[in-house]
Amino acid sequence: MDLKCYVFPGWKPRIRPASSKRDWMDDAPESFPYRCLPLSIANSHGWDILSPCGFEVEWNGGMAVDDVTVRADTGVRPHEVPVALFGQATFTIHIEGLLRTPPGWNIHVGGPPNCAKDGVAPLSGIIETDWAPYTFTMNWQLTRPGLVVRFEENEPIAHIFPVERKTIENVEPRFVPIDEDPELKASFEQWSRSRDAFQAHVQEHPPEKPADKWQKFYYRGLMPDGQCPVADHQSKLRVKEFANPGLVVPAEPARIADPKPSSAQQMTAQIAPGDAEWQLAKYEWLFETMERQRALSPSASGIFRCQDLTGEEFLDNFYAPGRPVILCGAIDDWPALGKWTPEYLRSKVGGASIECQAGRNGNSRFELDKDAHRHHMPFDRFIDEVTAKGGNDIYVTAYNSAENAAALAPLEDDLGRIDPILDHPEPLSGGLSWIGPRGTFTPLHHDLTNNLLLQITGRKRVVLVSPAETPKLYNNTHVFSDIGDIGDPEIDLAAYPLAKIVRRAEIILEPGEALFIPIGWWHQVEALDFSVSMTYTNFKWPNEGHAEHPTRD
Repeated sequence: MDLKCYVFPGWKPRIRPASSKRDWMDDAPESFPYRCLPLSIANSHGWDILSPCGFEVEWNGGMAVDDVTVRADTGVRPHEVPVALFGQATFTIHIEGLLRTPPGWNIHVGGPPNCAKDGVAPLSGIIETDWAPYTFTMNWQLTRPGLVVRFEENEPIAHIFPVERKTIENVEPRFVPIDEDPELKASFEQWSRSRDAFQAHVQEHPPEKPADKWQKFYYRGLMPDGQCPVADHQSKLRVKEFANPGLVVPAEPARIADPKPSSAQQMTAQIAPGDAEWQLAKYEWLFETMERQRALSPSASGIFRCQDLTGEEFLDNFYAPGRPVILCGAIDDWPALGKWTPEYLRSKVGGASIECQAGRNGNSRFELDKDAHRHHMPFDRFIDEVTAKGGNDIYVTAYNSAENAAALAPLEDDLGRIDPILDHPEPLSGGLSWIGPRGTFTPLHHDLTNNLLLQITGRKRVVLVSPAETPKLYNNTHVFSDIGDIGDPEIDLAAYPLAKIVRRAEIILEPGEALFIPIGWWHQVEALDFSVSMTYTNFKWPNEGHAEHPTRD
């Protein structure tokens, strides 16, 4: 279904897919709240609307409109400032945007789920957005007289998701004796016995790994007998971003679980004295201090979508500073966009022999051991395999590009040029191909060149981590982290305690978008659909950092 947000000139709504992350969940011992899958799913079930400004509100205890005071930060546009309109200790935030849903669909508006804020509570509403030509507001009610409540710029102030009208009224609720469903009763009793046995075992034999302290049946979508009864069990939501290339909207902000005391102190507390150790501690202190300072400003730390950048603007604002950016509209005229379906690729390349990475599921080090996973097969059979099933077992990656140049040459006619920033070698585009099913995963690593990742078909979820976070990423082998998935709730925090305080940003890369990943920026990539991507390193400016990367004996 379509969810449209109409904007007038000058309107700049800040809307992004809601995150499953919460600071209080990060702060909990072993991040145990993430073991509750329904909690994480609810957190990310929709979109967050972000505050366009920083502001404070205070209530003196009365019920009149004037009993609530709103103080906005300096430099805020007047129409962005929340206002007290209705009394009853409430204040109102006007949302710039006209939401429109298909016939019969409403929008639920409330506060960010599972995100308590001291002294204030969000008020919820359901709006008939399939017909109403009106904007809407988000309202909050203050609960503690005399307490100053602070909202930061880009802090979520509302959470929205569609609900189908009439559905709730068509529900026929009833209580039923469990004996009416013997199969359900038997499954419940089997689970109850297994849970009691599991908890008793944990008490008698405490696991070394935090992830082994919980049973995970529901998290993994399994019945007590280990079978998966449904094909669409979800442990993560894949909510799309609003397609708004003309607007500047920050992606999910970098998060840190516990900035007090500083993570620099945590990293250096156990370093023994000595020149080498002192130098290491100094570098770590410097990185951490720089990142904390950069995080003070969403404009300095955010990852933005930009359109129609000139080469000079890209160089000055992103390439030279080494800052990621999502470029929109750069390949809108490429024939490949919208054309490269599995069927089209199969017919274009046919049975030409290609090299791919295969058999990856059986090896947790599949990226490090990629030479061992080289495999040759006809391209049409490769397409048949990756469209028949998802997963991470088989994938054409950039590492296979040299072998695949001749086989994939028929696709070059569908590619274009990005002349303002790339130096295309005639007559080719200079791109490296990534083709695979939903579920392919590239673990956390950084590259030794600046890269431009173009998404042609399908979507990819990309997690980005600043180079300044490197001391927390257990980079013991070349360009790889020992932590393959920085978002995995089952990370062994006993072995990797600093993983808890890594700041990171998540984005969904849509077809037609290009992500600039500067050299040294850590990233991991997951395909959310059948996906075709291209990476380019042939920038107009020097891109030779790989030659100076240190080696280990």
